[in-house]
Amino acid sequence: MYPKEIRIATRKSPLAIAQTQLFVQHVKDYGCNAKFQILQIETSGDLNRNWSLSLEGGKGLFTSELEKALSNGQADIAIHSAKDMPTEIDDSLPIAGYLVREDPRDALVKISGLEAPSKIATSSPRRRAQGQKIFPRAVWSEIRGNIETRLKKVAAGLCEATFLAVAGLKRLKIDSYRGLDILPIELDSMVPAAGQGAIAVQCLKGQAHFWKKFLDRNTEKAVGIERLFLRKLGGGCHSAFAGHFKDNILHTFHEDFGYQALPLNDQDYNNINPVIDQFIQDLPYNKNG
Repeated sequence: MYPKEIRIATRKSPLAIAQTQLFVQHVKDYGCNAKFQILQIETSGDLNRNWSLSLEGGKGLFTSELEKALSNGQADIAIHSAKDMPTEIDDSLPIAGYLVREDPRDALVKISGLEAPSKIATSSPRRRAQGQKIFPRAVWSEIRGNIETRLKKVAAGLCEATFLAVAGLKRLKIDSYRGLDILPIELDSMVPAAGQGAIAVQCLKGQAHFWKKFLDRNTEKAVGIERLFLRKLGGGCHSAFAGHFKDNILHTFHEDFGYQALPLNDQDYNNINPVIDQFIQDLPYNKNG
C-alpha cells in the first residue's frame, strides 16, 4: 500500500531537480500512484558560492539542510548526489539505497582544439590532485556554480578547461557545448569520487525497507564499498581521496600514494572490513605521517 503523498527534499540546482524527477518517474513506473511534492531547499554549499571548497571543507555542505527537513517532518525522503554525502551518516537518517548508477567518470571540458590546457579551474581537491598528473604544467584556480554556469565560464575564456561529472551532463542532456570539447577520462587516470554517478535516497529510521524495492542492489553494493574505503581512510567529499568499485576492482587514489587497485572476489565481500583494512595498511602511504 503506497502513501497518498510523498514529500521529497532536494537541492534547488537544475541537476538536483533532474535527479529528483528521475526518481519520481522511476517510482511511478514501478506502479506507485502517490502524489509527489518536491521541496527545493538551498544548502550551505549553494548559499556560500564564494567559499573555496578545498579550504572550507566541512561535512554536509550540500546535505545538512535536506536532512533537517527529514528530521523535522517537512519531508518523507531526501534525494542526494551520493558523492556529496558525508561518510558518517546519522543512524536516524539512513540511506535506503540508490537508483541504477549512471556513467561515473569525470570529463575534461576544454576549449575546442586546445591540446593541453594551461589554465584549469576546479574546486575539487580530488580532481586537481589527479589532474595535475595529467597536466603538470597547468596553472590551477577555483571555479564554482552549477554545470551550466561552469560551462559558460570555460566557453567565455575565464579558464581553458575544467572537469565535470559525465553523469551530471547526461542527466541534463548535455552531450555537446559550443566552442568546447567534452572528453570522458578513464578510471585509472582519474578515479571518481565515492558514489559519483549514483542518486542516493535518504529516509527516516525504520522506513528503508519500504524504499528498497525501488532501488538497485548492485549500485548499493558498489557505493557501500567505496564509502567504506573512504571512511576507513579518513576522507570525505572535499578530500583529495577517491574510490570507485567496478567489475570486482576497487580503484583508489590519494595524492600521497597515487592510483592503486584492489581486486576483490566473492570471499572478500563476506569479509570486506578486514580486507580493506589490510589494503590500507599495505598502501605506500603513512596515515599518521
